[in-house]
Amino acid sequence: MNPQTALLVIDAQRALCAGQHAAFEASAVIGRINQVIDKARAELVPVIFIQHEEAEGPLEHGTDGWQLAAGLQALPSDLRVRKTSPDSFHETDLQSVLRQRGICDVVICGFQSEYCVDTTTRRALSLGYAVTLVSDGHSTMDNEVLVAAQISRHHNVTLANLTSFGRKVTPALAGEIRFNPHR
Repeated sequence: MNPQTALLVIDAQRALCAGQHAAFEASAVIGRINQVIDKARAELVPVIFIQHEEAEGPLEHGTDGWQLAAGLQALPSDLRVRKTSPDSFHETDLQSVLRQRGICDVVICGFQSEYCVDTTTRRALSLGYAVTLVSDGHSTMDNEVLVAAQISRHHNVTLANLTSFGRKVTPALAGEIRFNPHR
């Protein structure tokens, strides 16, 4: 990764990390996201929190569930993007925020693996960004077919094997993320 990297923290919100809609091992995932946030800040890499919102329900804008998850190390100086679809670029200012800062590479983590993490990763690739997926920094809930851990592992493998965009996804554990490997 180079200095033109940004960290995208997707939907690390209270409603997805605690209570009825809590993702698998949400607290541990938040801990690993914080580890990556610390590394990003140490290298002056922008941290962008992306928050999903709905007209009503647990992620209604401004509600307790919409707020960033407890324990997440967010600062007032961090950038924020609000979204209404699984694609963090769709009808948001994320693309212009990245362009204004000369960002070419993104590191992606957050919730939920098969929805917003997957869709945003694919869109980032289609827009020409190099993507590092924090392979232990995203999670989801069980569904009718698979348990959450299987879903997340499946997306690590699937996204890493995409080749049609030209750029590839590089999966890396939170402890292996290096924003400036030459230091």
